[in-house]
Amino acid sequence: MLHSEIKLGLGLIGIGRQWGHADVEVPEEARVFDFLKGAYDLNVDFFDCAASYGSSEERLGSFLRTLSREQRQRITVSTKFGDHWDDKTRNSYVDHSFKALRASLDRSLSSLGEIDVLQLHKTTPQVLKSDDLRRALDYARDKGISRFGASVSDLESGRMVCESDVFSIIQFPYNLENARFGEIIDLAEEKHKLVLTNRPFAMGKFLYDEDRQIADKKARQIEAYAFILQKKFHGYILSGTKSLGHLRENIEAFRIASQAAI
Repeated sequence: MLHSEIKLGLGLIGIGRQWGHADVEVPEEARVFDFLKGAYDLNVDFFDCAASYGSSEERLGSFLRTLSREQRQRITVSTKFGDHWDDKTRNSYVDHSFKALRASLDRSLSSLGEIDVLQLHKTTPQVLKSDDLRRALDYARDKGISRFGASVSDLESGRMVCESDVFSIIQFPYNLENARFGEIIDLAEEKHKLVLTNRPFAMGKFLYDEDRQIADKKARQIEAYAFILQKKFHGYILSGTKSLGHLRENIEAFRIASQAAI
């Protein structure tokens, strides 16, 4: 089976806050700009951030403002609301009230300028049924946003999103160490949803555990992508890297895994 319907995208939590197995420092702004420009030049066309990713939206927005209208139209910019960032505590917190969702979306629009996809973050079945979410999505439509998704962490929410006419996109972790959303991938494909899988390397754990050799890194990257590519879906595998060198490694490993899956 050809896997041209699955592409590599970028999850941008690492450019805005500490995250991942190694929990390394957030890169300085100049390095982030070079990384985003390099990703664009490498034809990455899906950029995924969130209100709770620290300075991620602001930094992505700064890069986006350097693009021409034609260049901007070549990429898809996705963000999330529902999980929020507290600059004072340097931590995120969940608030799905209409007031919080509206304020979050306004800040995201101010940072990014334009949002192609808006996802609900920290999704639960209760929130999916809530009037506050309905009002927030109506507010987003009034702001010109027409594509909605949800980032889920439980199977019930995953099924609800797949069955919903409101959401066209669904996101969840899927990797060698966490394959429990396999059935959701199948349902999403059946319901014609765009699938975003994240954490392909289990936040780096799969590559950098102490009992694993650094020399095996490329083989493990290929193995991780090959595992995901066994599933049939339309969408993106989101790499969480913030290094241009690592991104090139990811692109090469993804290419090799894709060719092997044909």
